[in-house]
This record gives sequence, structure tokens and C-alpha cells, in this order.
Amino acid sequence: MDIFQAIILGIIEGLTEFLPISSTGHLIVASHWMGIEQTKANTAFEVIIQLAAILAVVFTYKDKFTLEKIDMWIKIFIAFLPIAAIGYIFSDQIKMMFNVTIVAIMFIIGGIVFLVLEKFYKEESHTTTEVEDVTYRQAAWIGFAQIFALIPGTSRAGSTIVGALLVGLSRKASAEFSFLLALPVMITVSGYDLLKHYKDFSDANLLALGIGFVTAFIVAYLTMLLFIKFLEKFTFVAFGIYRIVFGVILLAFFI
Repeated sequence: MDIFQAIILGIIEGLTEFLPISSTGHLIVASHWMGIEQTKANTAFEVIIQLAAILAVVFTYKDKFTLEKIDMWIKIFIAFLPIAAIGYIFSDQIKMMFNVTIVAIMFIIGGIVFLVLEKFYKEESHTTTEVEDVTYRQAAWIGFAQIFALIPGTSRAGSTIVGALLVGLSRKASAEFSFLLALPVMITVSGYDLLKHYKDFSDANLLALGIGFVTAFIVAYLTMLLFIKFLEKFTFVAFGIYRIVFGVILLAFFI
């Protein structure tokens, strides 16, 4: 992997990890277009840029990492448990679903879901406006919704935001709970991959790794801030339309 490819993938990871448009789907497509093979060294690179995204969440929400927020973190852990259990039990079956066709179909389905949700969205029924106010029951339902993220192209952020909207969180609270819920999920996945592929870093381009990490961190940090600002004035309709268009393009070019 060269420097240009590292920058492109770093930007894509930073932009898509916390938006409801599937980072995995975009990375699969981008890697295919740039002719990047799934070598062990390139897999190690993906682990590094995911770690950068994790660090961006910590940096953005550092005020949430206090003992006063322990109740909130318990709820986040509860929301994490379903995907951890299902992902572990069905890991082999999940790996078999990683292909462009499934990614494209799930992009379209996810886009339709967002458009339908926004059609019936009523501000007065979404009374949970702060992540600290999320109830244990709401957290559990969001956790079950996150299971759909195991299907490539669904988007972890997308499934959790949809779940959060369905149980009464505001758009802003849904996005922020999704950001924070990414931490245990990504730490678990990246930590496992890091242990599995740590020997492969010796074959990687260290300069590309470093540039990809910094790029992903900066872009992820800015994306989260701008996403929250965006939701203060706009809806998820644009993301729904984007998902449908992107899915149709994938089907047209790859199927």
C-alpha cells in the first residue's frame, strides 16, 4: 500500500465510521477500485485506522470519562452485549456474507428505512435528548438493533441510530449514543484483530500506517463535530437518499 492509498482509506474510515453509511462497505469498494489486495499487511493497516477512529471518540467526548458517568457507561455496556454474543457465535457465517452484492442490497434497504423513519418522525415523541438520560430499556433495544450491523453494508452507526430513533431518542442523542457505543464494539474487534495480526506489522509500510492513522483520526474527529451540527438543522433524509443511490451504483457496476 502506498501513501496515496493510505490517505484515501484514512479519509474514508474517518468519514464513514460514525455516519450511517457503512464504513466497511465503503472500504471494501474503495479497496476494490484501487486494486488493493487483502494481504495480511493491509489488514493490519485497517486495524490501525480503526484505532484512530476510537481515539477520536475519546478525544471528542473526554468529558464523559468520569466516575459521574458510570451509569451511562453501564447502559452502553448493556447495549454492547447483544452484538458481542451474536458476533462471537456466528463469526464464520458473518465472514461468508462479505461481498459487494450483499453490501449494495443492505445499502438500499438501510436507505429506505431512514426515509420511512423520517416520514413519521415527530419531535414531541422523541423526548430523550441527552445520552445520560437513556434508560436501561432503551439501551437494551438499541443493542438489539445493533445486531443488524453484522450484515455488511448495514452500518453499525446506521443500525444503532435507527434503534435509538425507534425508542424515543432525538436525532442528536441517537448520533451521540452511537458514537459512544462504538467504543466497546471497536475496541473488542480491533483488539482481537491486533492480537491476531500483530506479526504482520513487520511487513507493513510504517510511513503509510502513520499517515493513515493521523488522517483517520483528524477526519473522524471533524466528522463527528460536523455531524452533530448538521443534525441540529437537518434530518437523516440525505443519508437515506445517499445510501439508496450508492447501493444502486454498486449493483450497476459490480453485479
